[in-house]
Amino acid sequence: MLKRKKISIGSLALLLALAFIVGMGWQGVAERFLEAPPPVEPRPVLARGDLAADEKSTIELFRKVSPAVVFITTLSRHRDWFSLNVQEIPRGTGSGFIWDDSGHIVTNLHVVQGSSAAKVTLSDHSTWDAKLIGAAPEKDLAVLRIKAPGNKLQPIAIGSSGDLQVGQKAFAIGNPFGLDQTLTTGVISALGREMESAARIPIRNVIQTDAAINPGNSGGPLLDSAGRLMGVNTAIYSPSGTYAGIGFAIPVDTVNWVVPELIAKGRVERPTLGIELLPARAMANMRVEGAVILRVIPGGGAEQAGLRGVQRDSLGRIHLGDIIVAVEGQPVLDADDLVLALEQRQAGEKIQVQVIREEQRLDIEVTLGSPA
Repeated sequence: MLKRKKISIGSLALLLALAFIVGMGWQGVAERFLEAPPPVEPRPVLARGDLAADEKSTIELFRKVSPAVVFITTLSRHRDWFSLNVQEIPRGTGSGFIWDDSGHIVTNLHVVQGSSAAKVTLSDHSTWDAKLIGAAPEKDLAVLRIKAPGNKLQPIAIGSSGDLQVGQKAFAIGNPFGLDQTLTTGVISALGREMESAARIPIRNVIQTDAAINPGNSGGPLLDSAGRLMGVNTAIYSPSGTYAGIGFAIPVDTVNWVVPELIAKGRVERPTLGIELLPARAMANMRVEGAVILRVIPGGGAEQAGLRGVQRDSLGRIHLGDIIVAVEGQPVLDADDLVLALEQRQAGEKIQVQVIREEQRLDIEVTLGSPA
């Protein structure tokens, strides 16, 4: 039989005292955790003073110009093969700007090319259906039109690109990655660059800038510090496809003669000399500088001026046609140079064409004809 241990009154009192002390200790800890933390006040705000002059001018530039910049969404038709319904779904986004109060919108051709429709969102977030009015593949430019009221349309101010200088400030406003009304800043990094258009005709006098241009900026304006258009952002150089500090813009002097042509005629019409040129592949094999006339079109200006194409003599030997080496003093190194030399000229205009014929240089006046 187990014997019960007796606890003395003294031991019991000691245990009770220890329990009371431990309990009071835990209560103190709990009270310390539960009591409110001391109040923490916000730190005082340090007055910054007035904005710097260049900050003010940049803010004012964006405030003034951003209403002229638009967000373009392109659509493509998609057929639901279960219901056979045709739907238009978003295809891509880009930028553009308001040209005039008639609702003409300028952008890059590659922004809208291949789409079935486009919508234009203005700075007030109103969205309008857009119609393609004209396109110039050789300049990567296109004009859309929206039927928005005049009070919603703020045309962009037009500047010039012939007097630009490397180092002057450049500002780009657009919609990179679909983020609308985005401003980036930089400088003009270089002038006189050349890039190939979709028509494989070079675009010359292109502006290079380090203002950040990313996918979605295409078609948006590049501005000078006065808020005037000096170019249309059109391409970047980047192995990764995103901004790498090298962006390109079509110069405004080009835009300012192409856009009126697109509005009036839907395309850029160049007058003709009335000739067919030797194909580029044959020219490359011959290593000849200039534009070689393959054939003179009957009744054209070239025939009337006495220009000659490739000929075969009575012995079957082939004689090279006239080689065009200059137009109005502007050097012609290949067929592209000849195309560019005829820009902004009119049918009926007389021009001086310099050719090489049997190792002799001849200056011949030719009357330009209308395009076919």
